[in-house]
Amino acid sequence: MTTTIGLIIIAAIALFLIMIYNRLVALRNQFRNGFAQIDVQLQRRHDLIPNLVESAKAYLSHEKNTLTQVMNARNNAVDAQQEAAKNPDDGKRIQRLGGAENLLTKALANFYAVAENYPDLKANETIQQLMEELSSTENRVSFARQAYNDTVMTYNTYREQFPNNVIAGLFAFQQTSQLQLETPDARLVPKVSF
Repeated sequence: MTTTIGLIIIAAIALFLIMIYNRLVALRNQFRNGFAQIDVQLQRRHDLIPNLVESAKAYLSHEKNTLTQVMNARNNAVDAQQEAAKNPDDGKRIQRLGGAENLLTKALANFYAVAENYPDLKANETIQQLMEELSSTENRVSFARQAYNDTVMTYNTYREQFPNNVIAGLFAFQQTSQLQLETPDARLVPKVSF
C-alpha cells in the first residue's frame, strides 16, 4: 500500500514537471513565431529602402551623404536581422537588432526631412508610393513587435516563476529580450516656445 502511494506521488510529480517543460516549449515557440512575423516585415522594409534611395538619387544629387547614411543603416539592419533570425532566443542579438533598426529609423527620418526641401521629389509618384509602402510596413512592424514583446514577457515571467525556473535551468530555457524599436530621445517631450 505504501509503495503504491509512493509511486502515485512520484508519478504526479513527474507529470507536473512534464507539464512545466511542455509549457516552456510552447511559450518559447510562440515568441519564436512572433519573431518570424517581425522578420517578414523587416525584410519587406529593407527591400523597399534601396528602391526609395535609387528613385531619389536623381533629385538628391547634392545629398549623397544622406542617401549613403540610409543605405549604410539599412545594411547594418539587414545584418542584425539575419543574426537575430539565426537565434531569436539570444537576447543580445535581439537588442542589437533593435539598435540597428533605431539607427535606420533615424536615417530615414533624416531622408524625409531632406526630401521636404525638394518639391519635385515629393511630387514624384514612385517616391510617394514607396514612402506610403514604408509607412504601411512600419505599422505592420509595430503590430508584430507588440505581439512578439507580449509573448516574450509571458515566456520570461513563466520561466522565472518557481518551480518553473528550476526546470528552465535544467533544460537551458534562457531568458530573452523584448525588441525595442524606439530611441530614448523619442520619449522626450518636445519643447515649444513662443
